[in-house]
Amino acid sequence: MDERRTTAGKAIHVARSEAERGSKAPFLVAYADPEGNRQWGYVCSFCDSTETAMDTMGRIKCSRCANVKKPDEWDAAHE
Repeated sequence: MDERRTTAGKAIHVARSEAERGSKAPFLVAYADPEGNRQWGYVCSFCDSTETAMDTMGRIKCSRCANVKKPDEWDAAHE
């Protein structure tokens, strides 16, 4: 795992072998600990941003470049 810092200065550990498909590039899984026991969130590999968000349906969106992972489950009632 690669160690890096968030915009707030927090150390996170990025697992380049673990990713979720995005519309522009994969979202890499980031952990709060070097052992990979506590998932912290995702890093956008398109723009290298840690400013990502996930909603309740599993959609991930990068706030910086608008890279998006489609929801795991989709229900027309949520639209």
